[in-house]
Amino acid sequence: MKTLSEAEAANELMRLAKQIARHNKLYHAEDSPEISDADYDALVRRNNTLEEAFPHLVRADSPGRLIGAAVEASPLAKVAHAVRMMSLDNAFAAEDVEEFVARVRRFLNLGEGEAVALTAEDKIDGLSCSLRYEKGVLVQAATRGDGTVGEDVTANVRTIADIPETLVAPAKAGAAGGNSGVPAVPAFAGTTDIPDVFEIRGEVYMAKADFAQLNARLLAEADDPEKARQFANPRNAAAGSLRQKDAGITASRPLRFLAHGWGEVSGLPEATQYAMMRRIESWGIPVSPLLRRFDSVAEVLAHYAAIEAKRAELPYDIDGVVYKVDRLDWQARLGFVAKAPRWAIAHKFPAERAQTTLEAIDIQVGRTGKLTPVGRLTPVTVGGVVVSNVTLHNRDEIARLGVRPGDRVVVQRAGDVIPQVVDNLTREEAR
Repeated sequence: MKTLSEAEAANELMRLAKQIARHNKLYHAEDSPEISDADYDALVRRNNTLEEAFPHLVRADSPGRLIGAAVEASPLAKVAHAVRMMSLDNAFAAEDVEEFVARVRRFLNLGEGEAVALTAEDKIDGLSCSLRYEKGVLVQAATRGDGTVGEDVTANVRTIADIPETLVAPAKAGAAGGNSGVPAVPAFAGTTDIPDVFEIRGEVYMAKADFAQLNARLLAEADDPEKARQFANPRNAAAGSLRQKDAGITASRPLRFLAHGWGEVSGLPEATQYAMMRRIESWGIPVSPLLRRFDSVAEVLAHYAAIEAKRAELPYDIDGVVYKVDRLDWQARLGFVAKAPRWAIAHKFPAERAQTTLEAIDIQVGRTGKLTPVGRLTPVTVGGVVVSNVTLHNRDEIARLGVRPGDRVVVQRAGDVIPQVVDNLTREEAR
């Protein structure tokens, strides 16, 4: 960075702003990304590095100030969000998570002995959506769009079985906060009824098995199989299915929903993130089954590792783990930066790698008669593409890896390279 002149930095920032804006549009507005999440994250990190080194060159269209993509060209009606739908800053290593907690401590002026409780949940790779309930009745649903204005998908959302038309409060609501010793949020905590206005935010997604069945159905229904619509991955399938002018098409697609937070509310009946998410769950809205609350960084990192290990077996795609400061009064004090809250961060999984199970080893006969062993995998998304087969090259490679059907393996995909097995996690287990 030291050898970069101001003119060179300004030119690179201009190119990065255009590149990132284009990829944002492809991903958020057109559901047809051209690069992997890892490659996109690398562009954003490079832009951030340049902006930190040359703060006086930060552009008005800086990617650091933008969320999602504008929706002007969408055929769907537009909805202005009462509370902006923010993005999240990313962490890529344990040290980044430790620094996140350290920043929280510094901002709140906490002593080293005071615990910073965090929630941790898997980061669903879907389409962000806000559900507005008034007096417990669903009145509007909108995509994130650019964070300020999204698309009206109310009719489409009404076809998703996970999303109830009416919230139902449990017969006996728990005490506010759910944790003794935690201060209540002024004017919010303590109510037991569903607030008059409550926007639930989460992800619309498609399960991996449903994604495979949808692509198979679209292929079977096509007059010309070569021109059949085929989605690259479950996230694209979910986004393309929800953002339809015809709600009947959405109804024919197997969409699901998981809540992870809220937007505009007239009241909060709990004082912590974890208790509030459990309250939302009690109203009939599904939340992640992997949502937990921890008191230390070591515990959340252990949960991250556990989620990563079972990633391939989950019924839906994820691309990381989200941590949030649990106390809502602390969240209020921490506030927001340009496009993300100070009280939350997304811990992304390593680029282009995923764990899965080797289900079988078949022998493939090439056109010249060459025999090649092919590994059949439990399908897993790697670098934005669903991978179910890998080449095992030859007998020597199988021996080197020591792979057998049933083994847990690490699959890597870099760019357009054919996916390959790079590690066997259960080599020593008896089979």
